[in-house]
Amino acid sequence: MKSTGDHGSSASQPTAEDSEARRLTRAVAIVALATVLSRILGYVRDAMIAAYFGAGFSSDAFFAAFRIPNFFKRLVGEGALNSAFVPVFSETLYRGGPQEAHRLFGSACSLFTAVLVPVCALGIAAAAWLVPLITPGFSGDKLELTVTLTRWMFPYLFAAGMLAVWMGALNVYGSFAPPALAPVLLNLGMIGSLVLLSPQMNRPEIGLALGVLIGGAAQLLIQVPFLLRYRLGLRLARRDIHPAIKRIAQMMVPSVLGGAVYQINILVGTLIASLLAEGSVSYLYYADRLVQFPLGVAAMAGATAALPSMAREVAMGNFKGLCETFSLAFRLVSFATIPAMAGLAVLGEPIVALLFMRGEFQAHDVRLTALALSYYIMGLWAFAALRIAVAAFFALQDSRTPMLAATVSILANILLGLMLMKPLAHGGPALATSLAALLNLGILLAVLHRKVAGIDWRSLGSSLVRSTLCAVVMTLGVSAVAGLMLSGPGLSASRRAVGLCASMAVGVIIYLTAGWAVGSVELREAWNHLKRSCRSR
Repeated sequence: MKSTGDHGSSASQPTAEDSEARRLTRAVAIVALATVLSRILGYVRDAMIAAYFGAGFSSDAFFAAFRIPNFFKRLVGEGALNSAFVPVFSETLYRGGPQEAHRLFGSACSLFTAVLVPVCALGIAAAAWLVPLITPGFSGDKLELTVTLTRWMFPYLFAAGMLAVWMGALNVYGSFAPPALAPVLLNLGMIGSLVLLSPQMNRPEIGLALGVLIGGAAQLLIQVPFLLRYRLGLRLARRDIHPAIKRIAQMMVPSVLGGAVYQINILVGTLIASLLAEGSVSYLYYADRLVQFPLGVAAMAGATAALPSMAREVAMGNFKGLCETFSLAFRLVSFATIPAMAGLAVLGEPIVALLFMRGEFQAHDVRLTALALSYYIMGLWAFAALRIAVAAFFALQDSRTPMLAATVSILANILLGLMLMKPLAHGGPALATSLAALLNLGILLAVLHRKVAGIDWRSLGSSLVRSTLCAVVMTLGVSAVAGLMLSGPGLSASRRAVGLCASMAVGVIIYLTAGWAVGSVELREAWNHLKRSCRSR
């Protein structure tokens, strides 16, 4: 890595690796906090949808329709586009300088505008053909409503795609908060529309769909001042297409599978669930939303922060730094995700009841949603760790390996989903998604072990064992508290909320105490970062 100067003694200057670790930890914290806020608002949104529509005709149609633009958003925005753009943009910035980076940014905005506008138009025109492929079990009025909602929401893909380019550029410059807050605005748009627009319309579902478009526009607008701060102008480049665009395009093709395999497998689950009893699509959606909280806070934050850091290390030829950044991100994500698995396993059903059981969403729906959640939980750690492993390959500008691993995972998910749908009903697709993620992660880690020398795999294994032991101890304490406070007939919402808060608080205390007792490196690193942050203020 290049020296940042000779001022001061080496004893007073942090090492390059220490500086990168601090930068990564700070970025993870920023994205995690923004994600927590987004997820909280997301649960408010989903609780309102559950109360308004329940789990049946309308909610199945909306969630199936929302899956389609949301799937393309994850596939293009959070998957292929961001994963291909960040490493190349980072390399251009650190080797060619800001002027070349600005040229590349303008070219990327021009290219994706030219691509996304026709894709949105095509999606609207082809919705009647596309929707039956995704929901083969829908027919009649339910199919017609799903097609209508899909047409209304498909333009959101433009906002999602452009946001990915802007987010990638801002992340490379070290600005993480504005992109991380974008989902907050989407949730606010949907909540506001559900309150203000839906009651005024003959089809309330269309009011909610309009909220998606309003939220998408707000997501873009909030980024503009921060882009201008880094002189990333929004003027489109008409003729001067940067040569690095070709490499981005080449990486995007395999990145489509490799970077968004989880979303593809979730979409496959929706397809299979549409063949099952009414409400199955909704049960999977609500369960996935609960999984998304720890997954977003830990995995999304870790991968979002780690990708620019690892890409920067590769651009500078510092492969030792790459290994250290990967190891730190992998350990931090595992440290946060493993106790989340244990907590959701014990508290899943009362959490579902507290969040969603009101209005049209009844106790029967709670039990079936909790069943789907129990199967998703089995793959939660793999879902999270996959994000870090895939980010490492993309930082190395290797998108082919994640693509091949994802192909195997998707095929396994389809086969397992079809095999398990009859004995496990809607739990079958959820379990298939978890097993496919474990398979995908195993393939990627095996290849990474051969591809990159210098990763301390023994340290990673020790970290996983420590976190698992701490989570087991935590589970015993949480189970005891939950047994005292969350059992008995006629449990009121207020008592359930108090019991859940007490159970989770006890769980956090036990887990952190156990981590301290076994000498958790991740806990020490987080504590040191907190102390440094306090001193800097």
